[in-house]
Amino acid sequence: MKSSDLTSREREVLGIVIQSYVVSANPVSSRFIARNYNLGLSDATIRNVMADLEDAGYISQPHTSAGRVPTDKGYRYYVDLIMSVQRIDDEEKRRIDSNFRLFAVDRRDSSEVLLAAAKVMGSISRQLSVVLSPRLSLAVFERLDMVLLSSSRIMVVLSIQSMFVKTIVMELDVEVSRQQIEQVVEILNERLSGLRLDEIRNSISRRLADCDTAEGLLGLVVRSADILFDESPVFDRLYISGTEYIVSQPEFDQPEKVRDLICMIEDKSRIARLVEYDEFSVPAGPVERDVSITIGKEHPASTAEDFTLVTTPYYVGSTMGRLAVLGPKRMDYARVVRVVNYMADCLSTTLSDVN
Repeated sequence: MKSSDLTSREREVLGIVIQSYVVSANPVSSRFIARNYNLGLSDATIRNVMADLEDAGYISQPHTSAGRVPTDKGYRYYVDLIMSVQRIDDEEKRRIDSNFRLFAVDRRDSSEVLLAAAKVMGSISRQLSVVLSPRLSLAVFERLDMVLLSSSRIMVVLSIQSMFVKTIVMELDVEVSRQQIEQVVEILNERLSGLRLDEIRNSISRRLADCDTAEGLLGLVVRSADILFDESPVFDRLYISGTEYIVSQPEFDQPEKVRDLICMIEDKSRIARLVEYDEFSVPAGPVERDVSITIGKEHPASTAEDFTLVTTPYYVGSTMGRLAVLGPKRMDYARVVRVVNYMADCLSTTLSDVN
């Protein structure tokens, strides 16, 4: 039986098994379906349909239970060919908006906005939520400021498109005065403002060719361009929330499973790789936005085989970030897709409006 060969009856039963399992976290039996769904089918007929679905790998029997649970293949078929994603309703929209306003008090602080988005997605989806700020290489540089910390240390503050800020502390090999700092800041902002960070890295020497960059503070900036105007470390771009919700799921009722989950969450680099890894993610069929849903063994990392990851991009000018919901494979897929879709729109609008 190929994926495209499921009959309408088999699709209907598979959809019921998945929806019932998502709600109850208990294996679903043919008797339960016959009693609770008016399919016009006998218990025996439903049992035969479920046997065919099991033979084809869409559902399985855990232990000696009389019921069945979905497999990765079953979830994938459901997401691609059965699931219907409705537009977010007004009540859910109001709830998200009010929570977003509550958490994001200062909407001119990108870190606060991104963390607020993670908190809202976690509380609404009851799963782990992840927001990854955009890569900065394609972001537009707005201005640079320098703060003298001591005679040998200086803090460089880069203001980047749409509230994003990058700070770096640099060690000085020469003493500089505040007047020298002001002069260097003026030159850099005049020559570099409005350029992308990758353009600055590749052309800063040429753009300052008529200046004395052999030594001094300006020379230090030129020599440090690959660090100053480079990407922030990925763990600095990551905002995570909702741990308290995901650990309360029935899938993590054993101490060792909770321990494994916490270890994975604490490894921010691993979480970031999961969210950024979308080359082989499978787009969800019926959704409008570029939503990817990666289920179980579709993940590149074996440590994520018990999870589903729902990701979508958000856009700020010429840059793109990603947000995601990570949870057990037994999740309300349609609702999670609605939440990440709407949250992506909120983030794009909020971060872009400051321009």
